[in-house]
Amino acid sequence: MGSTTSCCVSASPKLRRNAHSRLESYHQESDLSREETGCNLQHISDRENVDELNMEYNPSDHPRASTIFLSKSQNDEVPFRSVRDKRKSIFINNHGASRRKYSSCSTIFLDDNTVSQPNLKYTIKCVALAIYYHIKNRDTDGGMLLDIFDEKLHPLSKSEVPLDYNQHDPEQKQIYRFVRTLFSAAQLTAECAIVTLVYLERLLTYAEIDICPGNWKRIVLGAILLASKVWDDQAVWNVDYCQILKDITVEDMNELERQFLELLQFNINVPSSVYAKYYFDLRSLSESNNLSFPLEPLSRDKAQKLEAISRLCDDKYKDVRRAARKRSASVDNLCGIRWVPAILS
Repeated sequence: MGSTTSCCVSASPKLRRNAHSRLESYHQESDLSREETGCNLQHISDRENVDELNMEYNPSDHPRASTIFLSKSQNDEVPFRSVRDKRKSIFINNHGASRRKYSSCSTIFLDDNTVSQPNLKYTIKCVALAIYYHIKNRDTDGGMLLDIFDEKLHPLSKSEVPLDYNQHDPEQKQIYRFVRTLFSAAQLTAECAIVTLVYLERLLTYAEIDICPGNWKRIVLGAILLASKVWDDQAVWNVDYCQILKDITVEDMNELERQFLELLQFNINVPSSVYAKYYFDLRSLSESNNLSFPLEPLSRDKAQKLEAISRLCDDKYKDVRRAARKRSASVDNLCGIRWVPAILS
């Protein structure tokens, strides 16, 4: 979780220690001070105060740092796409409905997708699209490859892995089917999908590796495994994933989880601001790729629910305003405050 001289000195991936290093034997020397020994431990609250220079390297930790998948999608060669491919993409994503719906005085169209309750199907589609851009627009020189994520060394099925398994990029549909199968079988929520993407980008940043055709399945599996345990109260056990992926062993799942945590430096915290940033960036990604969320007319039941929620929020903030007025009253100028309703003529 820190450098080689301290366990909590810095949360930056540039200063992390090797996951496979071992601490040397401790020799007590009373003459050395804490500054000389390098054991100046920081409080956990100080770890969040990272300078502005390190923010660009930690998009999964800081809300103001731009997400990696959105920048990679913007670097894609969109102008070189033919008009026919773009029309085909619009037709497939919108199921033939290429016309966009707009609200009017009589009908209001809303999508069933909010930051607190995202739509499961379309959130998984957006996450799969983000992973697709990660693989497609990865660095050409390639990053460090780890054996724990290599499908050749740790296959997910008993079928023979082809020799060129690391040469062909997977399609977006293939990534979507893989993620959807795990979420459907484990009954995971849409919020878990967003946290999965946060952990995936945190792994790529901390471990300085690239996601490629030969390791994307095991990286996504490790991110889903960790996100389900952190987010859901009733987490899915490792043995349950062995029931979904029939040919994988529990020992392999345990080792995958252990090394994933070590590469994350055991930093599994996802602030609400980071979560909201990833949610809205996924929406931006869907709009730029014509993957619009389904719009439905506002029904009477939904309108009543929205009215009830707004009434609860209004009552909550009314109590807060009333309490603030009482605390702001001064004893020196003690007088009764009268609130008179304004008359607009």
